[in-house]
Amino acid sequence: MRLATWNVNSLKARLERVEEWLGYARPDVVCLQETKMADGAFPAALFSSLGYESVHHGNGRWNGVAILSRVGLEGAVAGFADGVEPDVDTRLVTACCGGMTVSSVYVPNGRSLDDDHYRYKLDWLSRLRHHLDLVASADGPTAVCGDFNIAPEDRDVWDPTAFVGSTHVSRPEREALAELGAWGLVDAFRYCYPDQDRLYSYWDYRSGDFHSHRGMRIDLLMVSRVLAGRVRWAVVDRNARKGKQPSDHAPVLVDLDS
Repeated sequence: MRLATWNVNSLKARLERVEEWLGYARPDVVCLQETKMADGAFPAALFSSLGYESVHHGNGRWNGVAILSRVGLEGAVAGFADGVEPDVDTRLVTACCGGMTVSSVYVPNGRSLDDDHYRYKLDWLSRLRHHLDLVASADGPTAVCGDFNIAPEDRDVWDPTAFVGSTHVSRPEREALAELGAWGLVDAFRYCYPDQDRLYSYWDYRSGDFHSHRGMRIDLLMVSRVLAGRVRWAVVDRNARKGKQPSDHAPVLVDLDS
């Protein structure tokens, strides 16, 4: 089973690249973020022709998430399952794929520590943990994959001193991520590379950050312990960040034993 996540930063702009990538990477389940599409514009027929069932949750603006699966897809839930007021954005979709509960997440950026969007981010992460209580089990096969907009540790950013007082690295954000760990999720990529640094998934378009390797590891595949025991290989596909009109994120892939 090959599980992947990718913030495509506009599926319309990146569709040809996504199709090419699916052809050579051959993931079984893919979580996409920042599609920037409305549900009616999502190219489900194209993905079906490539062998993927799909579900999309988007409003055509700045968010949008999707799951593609070639191992089955059922029981889709758009947004939070708590029955409370719907999220103002389209940042979460969940489905059962091949017996595994999968959520594609696009965690709010937070903008700055004194911005209302930062409080929204922390509240959103709290709702995500409650959502897992309702749709998944820490004892079963569960995967929460996507752009978390959080670097778990200082070694997950190119220069910690450049991020002092910024979002993505603040203690409350990291504590919220640790709460998902306490629920029962494991960072699958770090599980494979416990001692290696300078492994990033996002590079800003500006100032040649990709070529200078000034990046951040904010795209995560968080899996339950039963799945973590099956993790055999992981990679950030830097090739997908190269070439013409790439996303500013690279896909992250994990292979699980069956």
